[in-house]
Amino acid sequence: MPVDLADLLAVARGERAPDLVIEGARVFSAFTREWLEVDVGVHGGRIAGFSPGPGGRRIDGRGRHLVPGFVDAHVHVESSKLTVEEFSRLLLARGTTTVVADPHEFANVLGAAGIEWFLDACAGVPLDVFTMVPSCVPASPLESPRGPLRREEMAALLGRPGVLGVAEMMNFPAVVAGDPGELAKLALAHDGHVDGHAPGLDGAQLDAYLAAGIRTDHETTTWEEALARRRRGAWVLIREASNARNLSALLELVRRHGPERCAFCTDDREPDMLLREGHLDQMCRVAVAEGVSPEDALVMATLNPALCHGLTDRGAIAPGYRADLVLLEDLERFGAAVVIKDGEVVEPRRAAPVSVPDWLRATVNIAPVSAEELRVPARDARVRVIELVPDQLLTFAREADPRTADGAVVADPARDLAKIAVVERHHATGRIGVGFVAGFGLRRGAFASTVAHDAHNIIVVWVDDEAMAACVARLAELGGGIVVVDGERTVELPLPVAGLVSDAPAEEVVERLDAAHAALADMGVGLAAPFMALSFLGLSVIPSLRLTDGGLVDVERGEIVPLEI
Repeated sequence: MPVDLADLLAVARGERAPDLVIEGARVFSAFTREWLEVDVGVHGGRIAGFSPGPGGRRIDGRGRHLVPGFVDAHVHVESSKLTVEEFSRLLLARGTTTVVADPHEFANVLGAAGIEWFLDACAGVPLDVFTMVPSCVPASPLESPRGPLRREEMAALLGRPGVLGVAEMMNFPAVVAGDPGELAKLALAHDGHVDGHAPGLDGAQLDAYLAAGIRTDHETTTWEEALARRRRGAWVLIREASNARNLSALLELVRRHGPERCAFCTDDREPDMLLREGHLDQMCRVAVAEGVSPEDALVMATLNPALCHGLTDRGAIAPGYRADLVLLEDLERFGAAVVIKDGEVVEPRRAAPVSVPDWLRATVNIAPVSAEELRVPARDARVRVIELVPDQLLTFAREADPRTADGAVVADPARDLAKIAVVERHHATGRIGVGFVAGFGLRRGAFASTVAHDAHNIIVVWVDDEAMAACVARLAELGGGIVVVDGERTVELPLPVAGLVSDAPAEEVVERLDAAHAALADMGVGLAAPFMALSFLGLSVIPSLRLTDGGLVDVERGEIVPLEI
């Protein structure tokens, strides 16, 4: 919002009444990590100073802690399965006032038009949503999205208000090798602002990746890996997502070396986690419980993410800064008693029904799928198996002697071997990749989703062919979502907006997701976030073994490999 600077300075001098004063709170200085005994005057959506004159609305902060609004350094709004309106409501209630989003899920399903729609929707919510332009659509040549996001489309999007730079560069092998096409994308970035994605890179390869001008990485899973990036000047975005619980492991970096060049991010959180555990408040809570000082945790949730992205008007309580403020009850639970956005007290209300254009709903276009197409003929050979790593995005590549029946390789629930397939859903090509997966514990039935990073084709896991076919058919009827089939029982969560997002209230989405989780638990699946785990098995840029509609992907080699050894 525009600032009347003359009015703001008059308030700062004490010559004019402020709009709002927070009195008596302990005020956090993110610059010095001190607690100040001052009052904070607000005018015109900005902080005027610490010596406010009389007048204005007064908020009693005694016994509470006043901190800057939280800033999420990297998030995919679509992973919440909520509209941006509902997402905004949940986050503001938890004290988050700004996020930096990468809408590459919409980009894979809807192209540049989907990003334009997302930017327009974000402009209408009270949460500040800054955007990075997706750099890898598709994530690699081994995935099949609706279509590629071309360099000229990226350039046009970079000209939109609120767009900060180029989003996570996932094709790290191409960058390290100096691929001209990928380097041309990086060159589009405003002031060279590019987010990274470099799981497992080290040594000379990491040097080459960061030398390309990439500033951040959110894919580290050990504190030593994070330290290697920080030593090279990169920002470490410490992630705590539904299926990538990296916070605890990475906090050792902060305990040993302090919070500099570290910022919190949530990346991919499902709505049940947002509703029950929270957002960055949850990360602060865990960090403090594990021995990090409240001041260090708050810096990583406020000033550091703002500095990382060049957002110089937020992340701190200081004269001239945006009046995004949170009154915390304590420094253990980090519960928000009062949230102030742009100088106004936030009263989070359920969003009004959202009008979604029809073209966003017609995105599931599959060819008929027959059991014969998913049949794997029995041969005298071992098969490759994708093995899940609990609470992580990484997978292991293992081998197994398959179970056979009627001349075909089949699922073997006694050994936790289920079948998995990815069905192309954008152009009805009929292309299907088939493999085996271990780690779900599925004993019967099937479950499937149109949320399958990053191309978001249909991904389905099953031990029963009939249940698998029912899942895929029902997803096509729904226009996207998640479906569980167990005999005569079907549980579903429709996600009609691009096959990724519901237009229902968050509480209703969580209720349906809970029902799907409960059904899977009854079928033997013990993972905390099984649909999030499922969704990443199609992502061809995170080691070690993945599945796309083209077949099994050996990520380290960057190529399709046969199912049989």
